[in-house]
Amino acid sequence: MAQIHKVVYKPDTQSTDEYIVFVNQAEYKKWKDGGKLSCSSSSSIPLALIVDAFDIFHSGQGAQGHLGRISKQTLETVFGTKHEDEAVKVVLEKGTIQASEGVQKSGTSSKNDSHGSQFVDTRGGGLRG
Repeated sequence: MAQIHKVVYKPDTQSTDEYIVFVNQAEYKKWKDGGKLSCSSSSSIPLALIVDAFDIFHSGQGAQGHLGRISKQTLETVFGTKHEDEAVKVVLEKGTIQASEGVQKSGTSSKNDSHGSQFVDTRGGGLRG
């Protein structure tokens, strides 16, 4: 199973708040080893090659739990900007990279999980009314 790499930024050592950006490990390592980070393609390593998406995630439970995108208010409060690309740069510069195993599906899952379990309840509730 492939590993997922993320950069985790914790602005306060006393808090459980952690902000996560998913990255391409090879490009992130190149940048950390001396590349220059920029949003434009004219610099040595464009930000778009390093990050998986221009999204910052937060779970409220550290790096564990269900991850959700941070709100605009959190973006301004924690990172001091309303521009997500600037906040992503802060996470990349001040955070630490971590690897974790990807999501593993069971062998009995369907081809399209958005359709539910594909099992029919035959216990017979019938129509009541």
